[in-house]
Amino acid sequence: MTWPAPGDETELLRAMVEIPSFSGEEGELAAMLAERMAAAGFDTHVDAVGNVHGAVGDPDGPEVMLLGHIDTVRGSLPVRLDGDVLSGRGSVDAKGPLATMICAAARLADSIPARLVVIGAAGEEATSHGARHLLHLPAPDALIIGEPSGVHSIGIGYKGVFRFRMDFTQPPAHTSSDQATAAEVAFEFWNALTARLAADHAETSPLFERALPTIVAMSADLERAALEISCRIPIGFDVGAFTSWLSDGEGRRVTVVEEVPAVRSARTDPVVRAISAAVSARGARAVPKLKLGTSDWNVVGRYWQVPTAAYGPGNSRLCHSVDEHIEIPEYLAAIDVLTDALPRLVDSLRSIPTPGGAARAGNGASDRDRRTKEAGRTHLESTTGGAAAPR
Repeated sequence: MTWPAPGDETELLRAMVEIPSFSGEEGELAAMLAERMAAAGFDTHVDAVGNVHGAVGDPDGPEVMLLGHIDTVRGSLPVRLDGDVLSGRGSVDAKGPLATMICAAARLADSIPARLVVIGAAGEEATSHGARHLLHLPAPDALIIGEPSGVHSIGIGYKGVFRFRMDFTQPPAHTSSDQATAAEVAFEFWNALTARLAADHAETSPLFERALPTIVAMSADLERAALEISCRIPIGFDVGAFTSWLSDGEGRRVTVVEEVPAVRSARTDPVVRAISAAVSARGARAVPKLKLGTSDWNVVGRYWQVPTAAYGPGNSRLCHSVDEHIEIPEYLAAIDVLTDALPRLVDSLRSIPTPGGAARAGNGASDRDRRTKEAGRTHLESTTGGAAAPR
């Protein structure tokens, strides 16, 4: 395999950014990536929901899944390469990280004793239906999520989200009466909600450890009011108790729209350690980051209990912005880091004892089959146990 020639890595990213791929409209980009990866020696296909898959390396070794996403939020931006800066929708979130994964896997295809599976998921910015579709696959031995962390940083956690709608009704009454209107009831509820969540943690607690509600939609009049609220939730948040509190009151109805738990890896996680070592090898200090948003890690993490971290070039503060851009030197440096990190990760995976006590050596496929059955049982127990509707 000859990949890449000088300039190909930058050209690949620019070509990806030049193809609009709003959520639900990812088909053209998925087809292009399948063609590009196939030409570079990957086994490729586009699945039933529009995820693009590319795999290289040893199918009998440990499997490392590199999971990015191909969709973007709406809002077209001019695509231009001005010196070392590439501007355009998706350059940071998250075509830069996905291109990094493709290029690193291509560099290692003929030498790494592992199966590298790159997936560009559809719909991450919407319902994460692409990631949900992947849950029928064997669980990988390790997972890297393609999101902008910055070249010298590693994402080690994402907050969860609990999104719900509250509907309030009040009897008809004249505005001169002392009866609260539905609009006033909704206002009082919001004040009570923020006070309850604030009481769970001290004001000095890190934001990652606090539940943070935001009103994302509302309507109100004298008799009816509705609030749609998105609440970013921490590890261990008791969704059941919170839902019971929401429902405790006359004239109100709660509808759960979305619920995904928070996720977090330890700094000793094999993926975190491998990327950190690769960053350190370049004379930089690796910085672990806890992210206040959510990603596809939140979707698959509850079922795939495997070493996981998020990595990719780009400044996450530029995500979804009118100034979204990525610096090409950072992108190329991230490819170097990931190319170094993946062999380190595979070495650590092969040294982890199996349930029988021996180190892994060519038994990756059988281990993945076992974990898939376990994950399938967990998924069934969760969905039949009254889990809230996914986004």
